[in-house]
Amino acid sequence: MNKRDLIDALSGRLGDKKSATEALNAVLETIQSAVAGGDKVAITGFGVFEKSDRPARTARNPATGAEIHVAAQSVPKFRPGADFKALVNAGAKKAAAKAPAKKK
Repeated sequence: MNKRDLIDALSGRLGDKKSATEALNAVLETIQSAVAGGDKVAITGFGVFEKSDRPARTARNPATGAEIHVAAQSVPKFRPGADFKALVNAGAKKAAAKAPAKKK
């Protein structure tokens, strides 16, 4: 599912595509600006969006073997909540239950 599909799904619940697009964009922009500012965004049952710092390190170019210095950087991080994990895991269990068992 991409952003367009998500907007289509929301428009079915909100009534029109314009309000669904505005709502989705507002939520995404709010989360992005909060995380970029260093805040943690926790949505109960869904997960936590936060900023994570990666220290500077030395890596290797796989083609030449030369050392490359990678600068320190901040990256966004998402940790799914317990309810979200359970929902995804239940879907995996249903798929496994539908698959025929392998005979030894």
